[in-house]
Amino acid sequence: MEAANFDLDRYCRRIGYRGPLAPDLTTLSALMRHQLFSVPFENLDVRAGKVVSLIPEEIVEKILDHRRGGYCYEVNGLFAMALRALGIHYQFVAARPMFYPVRRPRTHAAIVARLEGRDWLCDLGFGSHGIRAPIALDDLDREIEQDFDRFRLTRLDERGYLLQALVDQEWLNQYAFDLWPQEWIDFTPANYLNSTHPDTIFVQKLLVVLHHPTGRDTLLGDRLKREREGRITTETIEPNRLQSVLRELFQLEAAG
Repeated sequence: MEAANFDLDRYCRRIGYRGPLAPDLTTLSALMRHQLFSVPFENLDVRAGKVVSLIPEEIVEKILDHRRGGYCYEVNGLFAMALRALGIHYQFVAARPMFYPVRRPRTHAAIVARLEGRDWLCDLGFGSHGIRAPIALDDLDREIEQDFDRFRLTRLDERGYLLQALVDQEWLNQYAFDLWPQEWIDFTPANYLNSTHPDTIFVQKLLVVLHHPTGRDTLLGDRLKREREGRITTETIEPNRLQSVLRELFQLEAAG
């Protein structure tokens, strides 16, 4: 994944990262967390009736120049550009969301990076219960603590993996994936579906998520949920407050 207008230094300024840059796990983890804490997961373009662009240069322009966020293809696509600039080998994987009451297609894009002889799941675009740091694919069947969240990775079969999150003291399936490599163009049909199909959450409701070191803020429709150190508060956002909430809580300088 590359874009003619991507610059690693500019990317680091956008996410507020000033540390060392090296093709190692320390850098991988630091960049993932800094991006999660500065680039929101958001579907403002879909809510504005647009089909999200998968053109790499337009993703860079949207997130770096216009200080927007995006959903999985955009935020993970941008992260992949940073990995490529660092010389970290990675592949895209297509994941099947597993929290719906009916079986869904593999519409989620995630990344598996290869570092220090191990494969690491990286994902900056799964919204509310997304991972907050890389998870090694051989770190199976145990509770993995990431800040105030808990995750578990297990095998479905000899090829497939299942990611779970501990929510209200219950392990809930998040998504399943295997290591069949995906080319960027392979996500075009799923992106169109997520941008246009009336059954998708992105078409139905506004969804904005920004992670913090001790929790996250989530705006779903007009309902704002703020989580800090396991404590949750909720409130309804009136239409006349929406722009200020997007700007002040989610660091979004434009709304569509």
